[in-house]
Parts: sequence; structure tokens; C-alpha cells
Amino acid sequence: MKYSEAVKRLEEILENVDRSNVGIDELADLVKEASDLIKTCRSILTSTERNVQESLEDLEG
Repeated sequence: MKYSEAVKRLEEILENVDRSNVGIDELADLVKEASDLIKTCRSILTSTERNVQESLEDLEG
């Protein structure tokens, strides 16, 4: 999954929860999905940061 896709889905989940468009039974599933998406985003950001750092170090070295 791409970062932009994960963020878009997180925004959809937040919008549904904010508008109270979800029942209590569905809420737990959405919270779990959101948690997984946040972990995915963090992983992508960490990887990207590492790659940028390595590229910058290559330019300096």
C-alpha cells in the first residue's frame, strides 16, 4: 500500500467516525484498521527518511 492510499483511507475512517456514520459494532474494526494504517504510514516514513539520509550522505561522501 502506498502512503497516499493509507492516508486517504485514514481520512475516510475519521470522517465516518466524526459524522457518527458507524455503529458501535463497526467502530472496533475501524479503530483496528486505522491503527494498522498508522503503522504502515510510520514504516513508510521511516524507510523514506533512511533513504533520504543515505542519499545525502552519498552526496557528501
